[in-house]
Amino acid sequence: MRDLAAGRPRLATLAFTAAAMFAFAANSLLCRLALQTGGIDPASFGAVRIASGALALLLIVRWRAATTTARGDWMSAAMLFAYVAFFSIAYVSLSAGTGALILFGAVQLTMFGSALRAGERFAPRAWGGLGMAAAGLVYLVLPGVSAPPLLGATLMALAGAAWGVYSLRGRGAPDPLGATAGNFLRAAPMALLLWLPFAGIAHANLAGIVLAVVSGAVTSGVGYALWYTALRALSAMRAATVQLSVPLITAIGAVVFLAEPVTLRLALASVAILGGIALVLAVRTKP
Repeated sequence: MRDLAAGRPRLATLAFTAAAMFAFAANSLLCRLALQTGGIDPASFGAVRIASGALALLLIVRWRAATTTARGDWMSAAMLFAYVAFFSIAYVSLSAGTGALILFGAVQLTMFGSALRAGERFAPRAWGGLGMAAAGLVYLVLPGVSAPPLLGATLMALAGAAWGVYSLRGRGAPDPLGATAGNFLRAAPMALLLWLPFAGIAHANLAGIVLAVVSGAVTSGVGYALWYTALRALSAMRAATVQLSVPLITAIGAVVFLAEPVTLRLALASVAILGGIALVLAVRTKP
């Protein structure tokens, strides 16, 4: 009976983790689908995503009022806004699989760079993994027939860097869900700035708005709530490693739901980037 009881929390953690990873992957698929069909412009998508995410997280925080309150800070909110803005605009020209790979690689490289700057020491094999991941990103965007548009790739890399900084600022927060809710609330008025450069082309139909709301309220708001619940039972290593699945889930979903092809360049870059990051996570050491 004791083993059965012990197995239930592990099963719940596995379920929460898997659901969160699918939710994170779905963000790329939803954004690409909405923009690909022309149902909404990127500025409107990003603004609706932030607003609906703020509302969903606020409701979750109110529901957990005994233990959670909406907190946050303006700098983190600005990083969150930058991530959503660059993410939304980048997917005008990037495929879902390529965008997710660039995003994830940029997030992890940003966090590794912060660790090095803070004085963390990497083992030689970790340096090899870091170089392999960086080389994979460079190879992915090198000029060629199957290369992604440089502007879109640059914007997605900036989105990843912003999300990396946001994650670093929130690391160790006593109430990460409350902090995320507060940051979404602060980012909501910033989202209005997204419309300024797109005022002449802003548009949205019902399908586009629904996709943006689902991305904000469900795959962002509820997805973050599931992830923070799972994190209570995950070590930092396991939490970082399990996120390697997000670009792969996105690529598979893009093939199934968006009919995107898997190019040889994307496949090789995925092996280099994800393999290199996995190597760094496995062998990096601290003084």
